Amino acid sequence: MDKAIPKSLSAVIEALSQLPGVGPRSAERYAYYLLRGDPAKAQDIAESLQALHKNVKYCPETFALIEADQKVSPLYEDPRRNKKIVAVVANPFDIVALEKTHSFSGTYHVLGGLISPIDGIGPEQLHITQLLKRIDRDKVKELILATNASVEGESTALLITQQIGKRPVKLTRLARGLPAGVDLEYADQITLLHALEGRQTL
Repeated sequence: MDKAIPKSLSAVIEALSQLPGVGPRSAERYAYYLLRGDPAKAQDIAESLQALHKNVKYCPETFALIEADQKVSPLYEDPRRNKKIVAVVANPFDIVALEKTHSFSGTYHVLGGLISPIDGIGPEQLHITQLLKRIDRDKVKELILATNASVEGESTALLITQQIGKRPVKLTRLARGLPAGVDLEYADQITLLHALEGRQTL
């Protein structure tokens, strides 16, 4: 441990550096910001972190994040939402992104990740079995595979397609193509492939 840094400050730096995307230098800046700033702000952050696991849980039906006192996701039990249309996403925050469009009236199912052998994530770590049960129970008519266009996303979508088998479910994928303002030379191969496959008549 660096003797030039007090133990309490060093502990905060070490804790912050465990967050994804936060390197040692960033962790030092965040910790120093909290130290020299208003103590009440650091207290608010500490209290919110302490309450996090106590006040947030996963919906047993959709695996979306919900309040601890809720039985199921409000989006799932909302009578205005169509339970026969399900968007399958990798993580809970994908739901936030889709909800911001204000154009989807179905429900969601969170897989809890994507198949990634390198990271030790296989089919058994994902909520695919629960998805199949929902399809049967709610008589789902359309499944929107809203996983990303990465190798992991495509592999996961393929596995789900295979697992569904002969169930009478319409399978769709989110349309993919070139983002506005991106030159072809800077587009990755998967994006270009989907752009070609999804080309439209003018």
